[in-house]
Amino acid sequence: MIVIAVANQKGGVGKTTTAINMATAMAAIGWKTLLIDLDPQGNASTGLGITAEQRSMSIYDLLVEDADLEDCLVASSIPGLDVLPATQDLSGAEVQLVSRENRNTGLKDALARQSRHEIAFIDCPPSLGLLTLNALTAADTLLVPLQCEFFALEGLSQLLQTVEQVQGHLNPDLGIIGIALTMFDRRNRLTDQVADDVRECLGQLVFETVVPRNVRLSEAPSHGLPALVYDQNCTGSRAYMALARELIGRLPEKRKAA
Repeated sequence: MIVIAVANQKGGVGKTTTAINMATAMAAIGWKTLLIDLDPQGNASTGLGITAEQRSMSIYDLLVEDADLEDCLVASSIPGLDVLPATQDLSGAEVQLVSRENRNTGLKDALARQSRHEIAFIDCPPSLGLLTLNALTAADTLLVPLQCEFFALEGLSQLLQTVEQVQGHLNPDLGIIGIALTMFDRRNRLTDQVADDVRECLGQLVFETVVPRNVRLSEAPSHGLPALVYDQNCTGSRAYMALARELIGRLPEKRKAA
């Protein structure tokens, strides 16, 4: 299983939307997919229609109570897509994990014990605390959604510094599979300027596909559906399908035969 962390410590850049729709796209293509909700807000779980009653076991139980991964998984309405849901209990997990010997590797250890899925996406919280460190330690690579605005560039530099630290101490093989430009608005000249600056600095690391601002992407979670199911023909859905195809093109050859 290849594990992709969807991370950016800045909030509101489209992490959860990206995680939900990329996971849905990969499942639609035929990959056995796992979406891991590592954000205490639980928005990725809600966005896939996972109810509170279905979250009797969650990633909190996995990390803090040492529950078995299989007991915590919930099948989504999307064929081939399972969810490891989050609850508000997760907000206290960082305090409880501090004293544990495996505080940075709990998620990695749990994922190493399963082989049912071919790819996993981790929706990280908008911070660089223990939960995100667990994700970066467990991940093979990193997908960074980047909103096309000035302050997002500052957040990106901080994230890249964190990645270097994780590579040095916890996960030397951690890579960055790409940076996805989100909330792209061609009517705004600043959007184009930020996109040009990012491409100039990071070159081929930036995906060619850009995700536009799209009202359907915002509406879909309130219906408990990915945008790809809510309206597969909207510009946002088409962008995420294109991004998924581009992502597959960047995976190691041995992983593409799923």
